[in-house]
Amino acid sequence: MTRVRDILLPQTDAKPLVDGFQRRISYLRLSVTDRCDLRCSYCMPERMTFLPRKEVLSLEELYRLSLGFIARGVTKIRVTGGEPLVRRDIVDLFRALGRELGKGLEELTLTTNATQLAGYADDLAAAGVKRVNISLDTRDRAKFAQLSRRDVLPQVLEGIAAAKAAGLKVKLNTVALKGINEDEIPDLVGWAHGEGFDLTLIEVMPLGEVEEDRVDHYLPLTEVRARLAQRWTLTPLSDSTGGPARYDRVEETGGRLGMITPLTNNFCAGCNRLRVTATGQLYPCLGGGERVDLRAALRSDDPDANLQAALNEAMRIKPEKHHFDISQRGAEPAQPRHMSMTGG
Repeated sequence: MTRVRDILLPQTDAKPLVDGFQRRISYLRLSVTDRCDLRCSYCMPERMTFLPRKEVLSLEELYRLSLGFIARGVTKIRVTGGEPLVRRDIVDLFRALGRELGKGLEELTLTTNATQLAGYADDLAAAGVKRVNISLDTRDRAKFAQLSRRDVLPQVLEGIAAAKAAGLKVKLNTVALKGINEDEIPDLVGWAHGEGFDLTLIEVMPLGEVEEDRVDHYLPLTEVRARLAQRWTLTPLSDSTGGPARYDRVEETGGRLGMITPLTNNFCAGCNRLRVTATGQLYPCLGGGERVDLRAALRSDDPDANLQAALNEAMRIKPEKHHFDISQRGAEPAQPRHMSMTGG
């Protein structure tokens, strides 16, 4: 990464980001690549077509973009993908962003599938990352290989252990899938809590075409919570990590269990997030088609001014809520873009 330390925070007296529904935007999910080394069946097809590299923002552009958001009151940045750790020299971006901690930026995190994490955990911790979200839908090797189309569960578990050893706080994300991992969820919760990890369950989201009908594996978390409540005592918590999850404490394990419910319990009222793709497209809503081209602003004659104008436009068009629906077999996805393109 070319001398990102020489890029200065934009000098602006622009107001904090507040949308038309008076929601203060403080959280950026920044995708650095749409590429992934897994092919999870609910996320993308096996023969996924990825973006040409020339369309993807450089690390310097991603950093400048981040500075523009920080100048407008964003205090938390989560680096996402795709799988962010497959991006070449990605640690340089973490180091650059880490230098903004305490200067407007309060938290720097990432979401990863952990296949590459064993080789990066120490560097991430040194850069200022305190916690990571790791996707893990099963601890059964055969089932993992079937779901992800890659037999790499040992590498994932090694990455999780490396993150723990490096002092990173780990939260596991598990997509609840009917007929696939629903019977394993209690054991996943118990294992995670025994390791000192939070675990968050997520309903499958209708984004992008895949090679199966998502309705076949849609598992409402209202049902999952009811089953877990028969086994354990679940105490609702007011905790928030800045995202859409609602949390319970599992009294018997002492651990925290989150649930992200875009389908059974819309979480949009308190949305404080924006998503930027690796090509610089800002999506104000995960489930919406509204977007603003930040790449064009960055590559213009006056990038700082045009970036601020683009962020103002994003606030104007941010919708009140998404309209996910997975109730009808054969229905088109809510958006044609895959989650790996938008950023998790």
